[in-house]
This record gives sequence, C-alpha cells and structure tokens, in this order.
Amino acid sequence: MFIQTETTPNPATLKFLPGQAVLDSGTADFPAPESASASPLAARVFAVGDVTGVFLGSDFITVTKSDNVAWDHIKPAILGAIMEHFQSGQPALATGNGGAAGHATHDGPDGAIVEQIKELLDTRVRPAVAQDGGDITFHGFDRGVVYLHMQGACAGCPSSTLTLKKGIENLLRHYIPEVIEVRPVAA
Repeated sequence: MFIQTETTPNPATLKFLPGQAVLDSGTADFPAPESASASPLAARVFAVGDVTGVFLGSDFITVTKSDNVAWDHIKPAILGAIMEHFQSGQPALATGNGGAAGHATHDGPDGAIVEQIKELLDTRVRPAVAQDGGDITFHGFDRGVVYLHMQGACAGCPSSTLTLKKGIENLLRHYIPEVIEVRPVAA
C-alpha cells in the first residue's frame, strides 16, 4: 500500500491519501483524542501521540499535529498507523456511525435563503476546501450573518480568516444580497 501525503495551507496539518475510499459518504471530524471512540482509524492515528486532530473525508485523512513536534519525527508513525488500519480490514467508522452530511438544519423564516447558502457551499466552497484537507459546513443564519464551522485543515489554519472573509463571504454576498457577513463558530 502506498500512501501519498500533501501539504495543506495549515502548516500543522498534513493530508494523507491512502489511494482508496476512507468514508462512503460525508465527513467525520475528531478534534481531540477523546472524540475518536467512534472511529478505529482516528483512534489508531491519535495513539501515535502528538496528534491533536483527525479529519476523515471520502478519500483522505487529514492529521493535525501539536506544535512541539516536527513532521519529520511524527509522519512515519502516522503513515504506519494508517497502513495498519487499512490492512486490518476494520471500517474507518464503527458500525452505525456514518459520516456526517455536514450542515446544521435551519427552521425559520429564512429557509429559502439558507437553502441557497447550503447550495453554494456544497457546489462552490466545499469541493475546493476538501482539496486542502478540510471542510466548511453551515451552522446557522441570523440577521444577515452566516455562521460556518471549519473542520480538518481549515480549523486553526492561518489563512482561514482570509478564506472566510475574502472568499466565502464575497461569494455569498454576490449571490445572496441578504448575506451581510460570515463568521466562524467553534465545534
């Protein structure tokens, strides 16, 4: 098995491409070791140590390391953990823990606007962000402000504010006049 790696805009995060499907649908975010009980793959990667986040996509695994360790020291162990997992035959997620579709539901008078926001996120934003090893999902809409949840390589990325303000906010404001601002939310 050959696992490729790619850098991401976040220097603390690498994208690992095992050359096969990781999740059949959706994504799964594990921002801490305690959250990985639903994923044998994430738990195995966290067991390497100095790993602060694991994000699973359709065909990639994004791993975020702690600041006190260099990639040269931790990357071989992470590659080994990923390879071990795929050779074990275990699923990436435990049975009954399917990948999340991502977006929060929205009930209220702005339903049509929210659907437009979600459509633009799904067609224009999320595919580009997945290339960088992350995901951005809809969290809420209130009085012209769109709240988005950043995951994987996007969480804690130095360029995430620029992506939100110059990229996503401009896109949404262009197509949906009711959108005034975009803000990130924590998990």
